[in-house]
Amino acid sequence: MTPSPTSGSVTTRIARPEDYDAIVAVVDTWWGKPVTGLLNRLHLNHFYDTSLIAEGENGELAGFVIGFLSPSRPGEAYIHFTGVAPGMRRTGLARSLYEQFFAGARQDGRTVVKAITSPQNTRSIAFHTAMGFNCSEPLADYDGPGQDRVVFSRHL
Repeated sequence: MTPSPTSGSVTTRIARPEDYDAIVAVVDTWWGKPVTGLLNRLHLNHFYDTSLIAEGENGELAGFVIGFLSPSRPGEAYIHFTGVAPGMRRTGLARSLYEQFFAGARQDGRTVVKAITSPQNTRSIAFHTAMGFNCSEPLADYDGPGQDRVVFSRHL
């Protein structure tokens, strides 16, 4: 993945394993509920080179995309977790981070990007639909009993 400048005073760079602590320090507040359990340190220890960090001019965390190139499905890339600081929402930052992830996936020969969310996460469903993802109907018990999910798929 090759990072690139984003709009305004925000810059994007490749993630580093040590970014984990900064992310988990804010993500529950950004999401408005406890979600740190969805992001394990292993994601940044093992997939940092395909994940992106957006920083403001003072180095503060503005957003992130944690994603990886599937080792089992060579045509696919997967976005596992995304966050944008509340003050940076609706600025195009999430779109920019996704576009940069798409470019890296494309460069590696990937033709599809996938992601999932819960059926209750209407903001995520609206965002992914606006980004050109196909959205499945809720899939019952996708992640275990009572853990329904919506699956997103976007061809590159």
